[in-house]
Amino acid sequence: MSVLGLSGTEEDIYRHFLRNPRTSPADIHVLLRSDREAVSEALRRLRSLRLLHGDEASTWAAEPDVAVPRLAEERLEDLHRQMRQVTRTRPIVLSLQRDRTAADPAGPAPGIERLEDLRQVRNRIDDLAFFAHDEVLAAEPYDALSKENIAHARALDLRCLSRGVRIRNLVRRATLDDPVTLSYLRELNAHGARIKVADAFSELILVYDRHTALVPIDPGNTARGALCARESGLVGNIVTLFERLWDAARDFAELVDAGAEQTPELSGTQRDVLSRMCAVSKDETGARQVGVSLRTYRRHIADLIQLLGAENRAQAALLARERGWV
Repeated sequence: MSVLGLSGTEEDIYRHFLRNPRTSPADIHVLLRSDREAVSEALRRLRSLRLLHGDEASTWAAEPDVAVPRLAEERLEDLHRQMRQVTRTRPIVLSLQRDRTAADPAGPAPGIERLEDLRQVRNRIDDLAFFAHDEVLAAEPYDALSKENIAHARALDLRCLSRGVRIRNLVRRATLDDPVTLSYLRELNAHGARIKVADAFSELILVYDRHTALVPIDPGNTARGALCARESGLVGNIVTLFERLWDAARDFAELVDAGAEQTPELSGTQRDVLSRMCAVSKDETGARQVGVSLRTYRRHIADLIQLLGAENRAQAALLARERGWV
């Protein structure tokens, strides 16, 4: 039970009273061959955790199906609180930077870092996303994202969203014409990210918790690397630029819904195939239920995946349900 925060002695005592309810704890230190004071402290803690009940004359253990889930929940809350404390590293960084500046006043200013290695840029993005705890702002002036970039970004984005980090993502209108990128944006939107669409912009911006910003060294050639800024005035100006672009953009969901209304009506066979694809595991079974050959059934599935802008069947089923097609 150490994973729940109990010591070996505490677990031994709890198990003892499960086997021997309503007995006295007076001589349990002898049975466990442990120090009397250590056992007394373990008894006090077990009572405070509500794992033991009673008094010095009669003690019994709480039922495991009640005690263990409660202890696990308290342990998770404690770990979550510790995680939030660990991720709020900004005050520590600032304190250490002040010490460095005091030791070497002529040294370089800590506000801006130049990252010319693309692997270094990606690693920095990974770190900033992992430690973000409030908000991520992203303006991405691309017409489409590669499958490799999406695979890398998806893990970071979904992890942030699952931790309650807000994501605001600004994209170009042209991304809605790329099925793979559109599918990815739909997925982010479904998980709680806010997405807006602008007709055209050239600014590439990433801001984490409004205290760290990444911008390209050369906007015309992002392969040259990025500048990582932590100087409050500079980051503030970058955030202001992002907000200006954001306010002028249109809501992603409105544009996608409007486009969905213009989607051609599915044929009866397509609807039958889509329904079976979402409900049955074997193509042979689905084809038999629809009344078509296996080859025709699979061709319909390929067409539906392309029509939905999905990468695979599972994603196509999710998107179909979001659009109310099934």
